[in-house]
Amino acid sequence: MHSNALAVVFALLSALTIAWGTVLRHQTAEQTSGDPDDAHRSPLLAAVMRPKWWGGLLCAATGYALQIVALGFGTLLVVQPILVLSLMFTLPLSAKFDGRRVSRPEMFWAGLLTVAVGVLVIMGRPLPGRSVPDLDAWIIALGVGVVGLAAVCWAAGRRPDNQKALLLGLVTGAVMGYVAVLSKAVVDIFTTDGVHGLVTSWEIYGLIIGATVGTGIQQLSFNAGALKNSLPAMTIAEPVVAFILGYTLLGEKFQVHGTGWLVMAAALAAMIVGTVVLSRRGVD
Repeated sequence: MHSNALAVVFALLSALTIAWGTVLRHQTAEQTSGDPDDAHRSPLLAAVMRPKWWGGLLCAATGYALQIVALGFGTLLVVQPILVLSLMFTLPLSAKFDGRRVSRPEMFWAGLLTVAVGVLVIMGRPLPGRSVPDLDAWIIALGVGVVGLAAVCWAAGRRPDNQKALLLGLVTGAVMGYVAVLSKAVVDIFTTDGVHGLVTSWEIYGLIIGATVGTGIQQLSFNAGALKNSLPAMTIAEPVVAFILGYTLLGEKFQVHGTGWLVMAAALAAMIVGTVVLSRRGVD
């Protein structure tokens, strides 16, 4: 059943739940980095030992489940821009935990971000494509992604903490962009072939591996530095990678012609700028 309206509703619920998980896991990273008892452990292991981290992980898993439901009703080009609004939910939650108010400039940029996402979804009116890409196309896309992201991870290990957080945030977002496409494929396989078709497909196992790797790298990015360094990168990289894969692998398209593309480009630019400004102003 294709319904962009239902896709929007579930994507918004996903964005809100993801925001809770992000705040909880970043708080865990801050606590472990300042705790001398955790100094002898790896950052990821120290975080995993905290109950709050598991609460954040549960929120992330719930948000991801809602994202899968949203993808079952709509296209990547509808769902992914809306997930960027998780940042707008993260800001007031983070401000509440930090005991501060959301400022007027933050409210302005949050409004601009919302308008930009609305333009992409409403004006773009994305058309669905094929849910399961050809294997040859998958091999090329995955090969390019693994090599490219491995190189970025290698470079991140040799940079200062703030740059490391930025690079790992980029990797996290890119991995989750691939996970979004795999999720779309898994939903279609389950709908068409049921449980048997799902467990005999490689996509479900690729999805599990990708989600696990992405979650681990995300926590490392949180531990590497302030959330303002990693959050913009991961929030923007995911929809951009998903857009590219949606167009090239799935054949999804925006229904825009002529000068409409200029408006869409401006909306995408506003979404990127709004995300970066908001995350750097609102989350430390």
